[in-house]
Amino acid sequence: MVSSEYERRIAARFATFDQDGNGYIDREDFSGAAKALLAEFGVAARSDQGQSLYGGAEAFWQGMAGIADRDGDQRITREEFVTGAVKRLRDNPDRFAEIARPFLHAAVRVADTDADGAATVADTARALTALGVPEDAARAAAAALDADGDGKVGEAEIIPAFARYFTVPE
Repeated sequence: MVSSEYERRIAARFATFDQDGNGYIDREDFSGAAKALLAEFGVAARSDQGQSLYGGAEAFWQGMAGIADRDGDQRITREEFVTGAVKRLRDNPDRFAEIARPFLHAAVRVADTDADGAATVADTARALTALGVPEDAARAAAAALDADGDGKVGEAEIIPAFARYFTVPE
């Protein structure tokens, strides 16, 4: 049985996706996240990186809608998010990672300002802040993602951490 504590934590993560704060998650929240990230790093929407990020955002939205939009109205309510996350993702965080992968891959490319395949810890924190994470929490999260202490955060570190954050109650 899923605990109410777990459901409460997952519900709190709903706000991360509800970028515009209107009480539900929809396609615009994902495209808004892409727009904010591109603006933070000065990347043009029509560039290859920009188009890749928007494409990743759309794929992420489609995956989330497929999991959680129970009534098919193209909006995910808090209740749908909690139910979708609890019932479909808790036992399979890899599924969530796969849904998020195209967006996260493109986001790392945008934040990788020196084009070496990984973003610096500082640029990772900038990206998280652009996505609505409070600055102190963004810095702490970015530092924690740098598991090997090399000052860089790559896709191999971000994707599993992202999936754990949204699917594991701790």
